[in-house]
Amino acid sequence: MIEYIHGTLTELNPTVAIVEAAGVGYNIAITLPTYSALVGQEGKEAILYTTEIIREDTHELYGFVNRVERALFEMLMTVSGVGAATARMIMSAFSATDLHMLIATGNSKAMAKVKGLGPKTAQRIIVDLKDKVLKLDLGANPNELPMEFEDGGTDNAVKSEAVSALTMLGFPAAASGKAVDKILKAEPNASVESVIRKALTML
Repeated sequence: MIEYIHGTLTELNPTVAIVEAAGVGYNIAITLPTYSALVGQEGKEAILYTTEIIREDTHELYGFVNRVERALFEMLMTVSGVGAATARMIMSAFSATDLHMLIATGNSKAMAKVKGLGPKTAQRIIVDLKDKVLKLDLGANPNELPMEFEDGGTDNAVKSEAVSALTMLGFPAAASGKAVDKILKAEPNASVESVIRKALTML
């Protein structure tokens, strides 16, 4: 198993980071919190703690800014009906702290808003993981990268990046565009991360 990848961040978008290490470019699937932590770091060194998924038909790497986020991702995948794609969706819809709180307090209603979950799966996550997440330390983490949030930029740039990310997550482009337009109309200065996070509860 690859514990982490340490190298130069050569490309970044809300769903993928490419890190070059020892002459090899690793295509790493990421969550929104990880994206936010890496914004502005292109061309600089980065460390992503990874989960490697190998099956007959796929070989994927998922990367996180610290071990706590990776632990939550891996916990989610132990729940029946939650695969890597759904786990990443959940980790993108909520920060690690928010997700920890939702599970610890049994707030299945809020969690069920994530597309593809539904109330039964949300409740199963809480039942299966409540004891485990209570043992996680969400305090200061020496592995965590500085958070650098995007300023939003122009509406067109934010919309383009948000729709692209939502499409890569499996949502139809037309529906994604409508959701993003609605969000930006209400909040013209919203960041890409904020737009995507809100769209995940609308689509």
